[in-house]
Amino acid sequence: MPLRETAGSIIELARGSASNSRIIIYGLGGTAQDAMRYSKLCLNAVFHEPLERSAAMKLVRSTRMLVLHEFRRYVRIPVMTEVGVVMADGGHITATSQEISSGGMSLKGYHVPELGSLVEVSFSLLTLPRVWVRGQVTWKKPNKSFGIRFDSTDERRQRLKEWIVAYLEA
Repeated sequence: MPLRETAGSIIELARGSASNSRIIIYGLGGTAQDAMRYSKLCLNAVFHEPLERSAAMKLVRSTRMLVLHEFRRYVRIPVMTEVGVVMADGGHITATSQEISSGGMSLKGYHVPELGSLVEVSFSLLTLPRVWVRGQVTWKKPNKSFGIRFDSTDERRQRLKEWIVAYLEA
């Protein structure tokens, strides 16, 4: 993020967002005073201009673990596959995945389960045979998209985690 006049409002919007509040934000340019001006918004690091390769590499190395932790925690893979959704009352709908992570998935369908509904989803991904995972509907939008957070105690999620790691390493 270039440390210009508009940087503060953009950083504030990112930090105020539920899904982006923990993202890693690097400042670009400016002085130490500029960095201090944005410190209340939690800049993670600042690249000073003019950029020097050795200083930039040192900064990247020192923040590498922050980035890796953030990446692993929030990595979402855009993938479209048919998903069967079974509600707690036995009702069944079909939706299409939009993104998937080891913690949940976003879907789109003609019928959207109620917020807070307990569900079990089933789907296949390229080299991953059909997997079933329990979850809960945590958000929905008027455009018929909705999100499911997987049940962290459902051990079947492990196969999905392994698939995601293999997909990212390929």
